[in-house]
Amino acid sequence: MGNALADKVLAGHVPSAARVIRRLEDGDAEGRDALTALYPHSGKAQIIGVTGPPGAGKSTLVDRLITAFRKRDKRVGVIAIDPTSPFSGGAILGDRVRMQSHAADSGVFIRSMATRGQLGGLARAADDATVVLDAMGFDLILIETVGVGQDEVDVIKLAHTTVVVCLPGTGDEVQAIKAGVMEAADLFVLNKADLPGADEAESHLATLLHLEMNDREWERRLVRTVAEKGEGVAELCDAVVAHDVYLRTSDAFTSRSAARARHSLFERLRELALERAIDGIERSEELQHVLGAVTRRETDPYVGAARLWQALKN
Repeated sequence: MGNALADKVLAGHVPSAARVIRRLEDGDAEGRDALTALYPHSGKAQIIGVTGPPGAGKSTLVDRLITAFRKRDKRVGVIAIDPTSPFSGGAILGDRVRMQSHAADSGVFIRSMATRGQLGGLARAADDATVVLDAMGFDLILIETVGVGQDEVDVIKLAHTTVVVCLPGTGDEVQAIKAGVMEAADLFVLNKADLPGADEAESHLATLLHLEMNDREWERRLVRTVAEKGEGVAELCDAVVAHDVYLRTSDAFTSRSAARARHSLFERLRELALERAIDGIERSEELQHVLGAVTRRETDPYVGAARLWQALKN
């Protein structure tokens, strides 16, 4: 049975794509039904995660990448993850003022999404949004993360290509290692490379990359950029394309896509299991007994949770 909303997305109707993503963010059945229809049409786009510390210039760099890839006749989707407003629950930075120059370009789709408390710097529906844009025919989908240091690892699970953006003079090239992305990143960008300390930072990063090579088939690259001036962006595009070629001429694209599928499946399973478990526990008479015992300090929360879980199983 067809899905009218999904059909519009497949036909390239931008407002319909925006509507599906909004419904998915809200957990609405209409969005999930459309996603079910769209999913078989996805799996072709290169998904690129762009991560790094706040102030590294990720948004400016993504804006320049959009321009560069459009000159190469590539359709580009962007999912920009922003912190959640504590008042509205929406993305604080809205639709990214820096990227609005592309608003009239039908070959570009930009969506700002709120984290809504999700750990790891990614919005809950970011994975679903990539499926929508992929099915819609975008060649590349850029996911720009919040930039919250050590929580910036979830993007690795969603991306085929992970780009880590660093900047000189602040020690953030070391922070990338602490965040756990050093081993998994495919490309490193030293942005704002016109600042003092850039040469030292480049040398430091190059040394670290060399030490981390191990038996990798893909030789990770370090690109210097000054995104504000557009410098180095073409070289970064070349590196992104080279990684895509590597992925598709080896079994890496298939294996990374399989890893993405597994991650998506287990995330949905975890959400469903939690939702149903909580619903069952809230309807259980045992909840009040355990809650009272924990409140009175007769039982600690760990033992209480185990009792509730056992009651749910029974």
